[in-house]
Amino acid sequence: MPSSVPSAPRRLARTLRTSLFAQVLCALVLGIVVGRLWPGFAADLQPLGDGFTRLIKTIISPLVFCVVVVGIAKAGDLKAFGRIGLKALVWFEVASTLALIIGLLAANVVQPGSGMHVDPSTLSAKAVDEKTGGGSLPSTTEFVLNALPTSFIGAFAENSLLQVLVLACLVGAALLHLGHTRVPQVLPAIEQAQEVVFAVVGFVMRLAPIAVFGAMAVLIGQYGLGVIETYAKLIVLCYAAAALFVVLLAVALRVVTGLSLWKFLRYIREEMLLALGTASTESVLPRVMQKLRRAGARDDAVGLVLPTGYSFNLDGASLYLSIGTLFIAQAVGVDLSPGQQITVVVVLMLTSKGMAGIPGSAFLALSATASSLGAIPAGAVALLLGVDRIMDSMRVVTNLLGNCVAVFAVARWEGALDLERARKVLDGEGVADEESVPVAVAQ
Repeated sequence: MPSSVPSAPRRLARTLRTSLFAQVLCALVLGIVVGRLWPGFAADLQPLGDGFTRLIKTIISPLVFCVVVVGIAKAGDLKAFGRIGLKALVWFEVASTLALIIGLLAANVVQPGSGMHVDPSTLSAKAVDEKTGGGSLPSTTEFVLNALPTSFIGAFAENSLLQVLVLACLVGAALLHLGHTRVPQVLPAIEQAQEVVFAVVGFVMRLAPIAVFGAMAVLIGQYGLGVIETYAKLIVLCYAAAALFVVLLAVALRVVTGLSLWKFLRYIREEMLLALGTASTESVLPRVMQKLRRAGARDDAVGLVLPTGYSFNLDGASLYLSIGTLFIAQAVGVDLSPGQQITVVVVLMLTSKGMAGIPGSAFLALSATASSLGAIPAGAVALLLGVDRIMDSMRVVTNLLGNCVAVFAVARWEGALDLERARKVLDGEGVADEESVPVAVAQ
């Protein structure tokens, strides 16, 4: 009598056919192999990752707009939305400052750049200028002004998340002011547009394994594995500091909401692996928004906190910048005093808020910090050019988890988190999708 249990090859084939996680994991491994064995061919695969990222970016702005407008209109309370925004900004500032301090403490203890004895006169700032395209980080005034749209269509055309958020808040407030009786067709139309966008996300995500394969092959082919040996101490320190920060995030999430970060990691494992493979948190923003809503966070909390965090809450970047600043100082033999290190924290608290979407932003922030200290040669920033791409995985994971924890924490404080639903979803229990998650009852 034939066995009803499928053979191992059939089970493997079924897993590869149905599991995005398995597809992306295989693509990741294959990309590493191709990049290692055929680096010349791997360099030609750059369009695979870039094309996927472009497709995702076309979806982000309309999705954020729809989710925020629907969230405000259905919550029916503009003051609550303002409280969510204020609480999110407080959380972001505390989290990113903590990341900066952890990075400084770690770099002081481990001293990753000590013993390198780099001669500053041999370093040139030209390589950094090429990396950054001669750009600069915006001032605080410019950052605020840039967040205000100059036209409705322009915000979407330029894919400026902060400008889209401002427009969404205005439209949501207008819908609340006018009421459903005066504009009965607008909100349903936006809800339907939201469903269309999520359907497009589903189509585009089918290309994720191809994007991960191309991006990973290019990374390994371009940088090889030798750079890991050269900067081993710095790389290990950055990843260890990031691991410590993630543990603190897990503790914070447990204390504030009672939820498990490890269960949440399992819940978004596909998105996390995709973000790692493409070295971009933007590539998973639509899917993560969808999963956070499904896990009990209300639309307005998800729509405001997560996209805003992409500009204001770059925890992984903050860790890297603080460690990187001390690394280059130690490498060129500059001993920074406690006062100068406090200056590093203050400067990075400001510069890290304007980094999102700017080419070579990490190097711009490092250059600005070095200039403010007056003790580190500008060209010393070039020491991190060879290892910067290797740090992407650390930054991506920490940034993404930091923003997701922020969504849960802020939603919990505002009573916009359905804890019972969240526990069921993170435990893997089947929960029917709902168009709108109700306001959570305090538990």
